Amino acid sequence: MATYKLISVGKIPSTQSYAHDLIARGNAGNNTVIIADAQTAGRGRFRRTWVSHHGNLYASFIYTCDERDARLAYSVAIAVAETLIAFGIYPNIKWPNDILVDAKKIAGILIEYYSRFVVVGIGINIDDSPTVPEYKTTKMADFVTVSREDVLNKLMKNMTKWINAGFSSVRTRWMDMAIGLNKTIKYQGSPAELIGINENGALVLRRESKYFLVYGDEIVM
Repeated sequence: MATYKLISVGKIPSTQSYAHDLIARGNAGNNTVIIADAQTAGRGRFRRTWVSHHGNLYASFIYTCDERDARLAYSVAIAVAETLIAFGIYPNIKWPNDILVDAKKIAGILIEYYSRFVVVGIGINIDDSPTVPEYKTTKMADFVTVSREDVLNKLMKNMTKWINAGFSSVRTRWMDMAIGLNKTIKYQGSPAELIGINENGALVLRRESKYFLVYGDEIVM
């Protein structure tokens, strides 16, 4: 297992921003994890707000990275899902970055690239499930009593395991837990069938007899 350098802070704007500042100052290293007690400016994809009260896990993992890799998001999603499973909670994965339990969001992922690093932000609702207008939420405490430290330790192990796993096994496991497969979704405002992911991490969609690949674009389920 990789040895992580852990940086624990109190209430800050964002663990992602903290990681970015470390990189900008030349103080970032591979396998660094920043965790915060709370965030005042937590964010998700497309700068969406991530409500970040006390009691949950807010972490950003810093890894050295030579180039962008679409496959990373799937490895991280499985690492988060397997962490929940370790505590008896069985989630589904909603492409590209949501982890759901009973159709309610329990965790989210944000991957950002800076210089020669990638920063993987992960938020897991442990003791608090914020009320947001866009979707329903839930928390680990609805199912089990667990500490943030135990969740973090299991997450670090799973991050190491699945980021270093062969993508064939990642793809298979992701397909086991993904929602919406072989269902009609909307892409760029028009319906399409969600087929799965290919060996490069592209989402495979189909309209009538035409197949096409999607990298990082929004789909609506």
